[in-house]
Amino acid sequence: MLLFFGVNAQTSTPGVSDRQLNQTGRIMEGVKDGDLTPGETRQLRRQQRDIQRTKKEAKADGKVTRQERREINRKQKHASRNIKRKKNNLRNVK
Repeated sequence: MLLFFGVNAQTSTPGVSDRQLNQTGRIMEGVKDGDLTPGETRQLRRQQRDIQRTKKEAKADGKVTRQERREINRKQKHASRNIKRKKNNLRNVK
């Protein structure tokens, strides 16, 4: 009889993916509403690509460690703040 104990690492990142989809939607909304300049949009999209790359690297070995998940969450929190600041900095494209 084999017993398997819980492992602290996971292979999926569902909360991370949901959060990234939300952030991408907020960026698209900012572009549509004219709240983001082209330069701001480029910077925010670059930040999202960096998060995606970090997530892909974390999954490369088949598991996402607690430390890797913390790093991804830290980057997402920073990106979320940047999206909010840039959408509300009164630099409108309109």
